[in-house]
Amino acid sequence: MSVAPLANLLTDVPGLRVGNADDAGLKSGVTVILCDEPSVASVHVMGGAPGTREIDLLAPEHTVERVDALVLSGGSAFGLDAGGGVMAALAEAGRGFAVGNARVPIVPAAILFDLNNGGDKDWGSEGPYRRLGRAAVAATAASFALGTAGAGTGATTANLKGGLGSASVRLASGITVAALVAVNAVGQATVGDSANFWAAPFEVGNEFGGLGLPAPFPADAMLVRHKAQARTAANTTIAVVATDARLTKAEAKRVAIMAHDGFARALWPVHTPFDGDLVFALATGRLALANPLLDLADIGIAGAAVTARAIARAIYAATPAPGDLIPSWRERFA
Repeated sequence: MSVAPLANLLTDVPGLRVGNADDAGLKSGVTVILCDEPSVASVHVMGGAPGTREIDLLAPEHTVERVDALVLSGGSAFGLDAGGGVMAALAEAGRGFAVGNARVPIVPAAILFDLNNGGDKDWGSEGPYRRLGRAAVAATAASFALGTAGAGTGATTANLKGGLGSASVRLASGITVAALVAVNAVGQATVGDSANFWAAPFEVGNEFGGLGLPAPFPADAMLVRHKAQARTAANTTIAVVATDARLTKAEAKRVAIMAHDGFARALWPVHTPFDGDLVFALATGRLALANPLLDLADIGIAGAAVTARAIARAIYAATPAPGDLIPSWRERFA
């Protein structure tokens, strides 16, 4: 049986689609990860300032095993409304956890803070995120934009625009592992004042420029520079790591924990009191594990690598827009 080539996107995992909806004037947006069939999910939070909806049910000891969709959104706590828009769209389609005659779509969500990024946030009494959530569901497809798109539309880092990034890999076992990340970190993804990415050792081909690490290493590389030195509560990197392997919720939790290593490989600093860093792990269950412990370890290791690559791709793909308060990588280095 032939296997489709990888597009280096989260949707390389069979059974997943991704949709973006954004507003250029608002400088914010929403990204929806839609499961063709309910999929096992868990989550791990390592940032000190998370913003979430419905993540408690993803703990391994809790009842609900599977989710219909995941939501990444800008807008800080206002962005949690996007989950309601996604739920409404899925309910209309007959999706959801069956409780008697009722169906409740299971849609955990996480947000990042992009309120002070130069966009027009004067939306009055009706916030835009419920509408954007519905629009993102309508836009779900196998192909989707990276960089200044969806939840990454208004994202920033300490020195450059942030964005939406993705990467994937197929393991020797045939299992696919992929990541989707909205990068709005308190720190930076590049080394000191150079154009080089901290994630360079994990790059595949020239997916974020092929620059490698700087040589010699800059004297200021380890200097701690972050957004919170100028303004607090303006951060958070949120990610989804997905696989077509058949995992339990506890195994998915382990993958989410391991994937956070990708944050540490691609951002400096990371997991601070000002970040809400979070990783969802999603398993569509198409392939059984031949060797459960070894395969699970391989999935977690790959999850960390694709997460690091996705973070760098997000910064590399970001594009300038009117009203930006910070330059994109392309403006500064291309």
